[in-house]
Amino acid sequence: MIIKPSVSVISPDRVEQGIDLHLNCFPVDAGDLRLELDASVAYTPLINSHDHLIGNWVPRAGDKRPYVNSHIWVEDMKNSFSFHERNIFWTNDGLFRLSEPNSLLLAKLGAYKSLFSGCGIVQDHAPVQDDFYYNSMPIYVPRTFRQCHSITLGNWWGGESPEDEMMLALEKMPFIIHLGEGTDGITKAEFAELLRRGLLKDNTLMIHGIAFSAEEIATIAMVGASVCWCPSSNYYLIGETFNIDAALKCKANVCIGTDSTMSGGVNLIAELLTIKKHFPHINPSELYRMITRNAVKALKLPDIYGTLDPEQCNNLLLVDMVEKDPFENLFTIEAATIKLLIVDGIPRFGDSMWMETLSLNEDDYSIFRTGNKEKFVLGDPMDMNDQIDAVLGYHKDFPYLPF
Repeated sequence: MIIKPSVSVISPDRVEQGIDLHLNCFPVDAGDLRLELDASVAYTPLINSHDHLIGNWVPRAGDKRPYVNSHIWVEDMKNSFSFHERNIFWTNDGLFRLSEPNSLLLAKLGAYKSLFSGCGIVQDHAPVQDDFYYNSMPIYVPRTFRQCHSITLGNWWGGESPEDEMMLALEKMPFIIHLGEGTDGITKAEFAELLRRGLLKDNTLMIHGIAFSAEEIATIAMVGASVCWCPSSNYYLIGETFNIDAALKCKANVCIGTDSTMSGGVNLIAELLTIKKHFPHINPSELYRMITRNAVKALKLPDIYGTLDPEQCNNLLLVDMVEKDPFENLFTIEAATIKLLIVDGIPRFGDSMWMETLSLNEDDYSIFRTGNKEKFVLGDPMDMNDQIDAVLGYHKDFPYLPF
């Protein structure tokens, strides 16, 4: 199959006009089927580099903001309405066995948050789970990583010591850790402690980094490590965010994450809009790099996830062109404007007309309307919402679900 958007195909390095896209992973005769799509932009699927999939409940938690560090918020969050309401559905026994039915449903709901904003990949910062957990997700949730919650709180939610987790990473997997999420002496000392314990390597992915000095960011760049920037969560909890200008100056590898909706924004596009509001001088093409190629580097993913090859589109995000500049168009993406999302050769979401075009098995998908468009999606997030409602005894709206 060949499809040809009339406008733009973009990768982090180039914009091409009117390029043919070859979808050669479907049981259709490419010689017989050629689709001309007007006013479309083709991207590689976006990457959300930090979320806690079981934490995507609403409303946000935290009555004592701004906090000087997130460790205080963690305890405050446990007393919030949102936490207790979620635990009607899921009672956390402290073991984080996320393949159990209610845990898995919540995590899948969190993955749909990313899917409906054009993400093909979301990193779930939680203890490493079994294969069943990752195979159950509607988009790609990487399973090859090691982690620690934070230097200050340790691995309270499960896993080995930071040193053992780094050793298990074999310098090939990302080692992911919250670091410097605050403005006080505790969080300002965490980077030095990471260094002291030999945990800053090129596979280290530090989440937040609000407390990092410009000199520390330069050290991160020199080592080749990465920082995940979560501005919505930072501003909500702490009132400040990562020194992105220092990071850009020294060419540190920065990716972007949403955090969970217990503290963060609605989805990855909301993060981009937050950045545009606070940092209008950052070129949107740089932001696109952060949510594609930079994320691939930080998460140690295969290069195919970081750029769009028109000759082999097993990974594709095709959206309406609302803005003529394809990078500015990123800020307009929402569920209604996504025409087609393919991840690893599997159609995950898009306009319902694709179901017949791509000969999809209707049993694997569900249909809903958003705006004035009919959409298909892999799995049935509407039924998942109904299951939560049945336990709560009332309807629960999640702002990242477009139905």
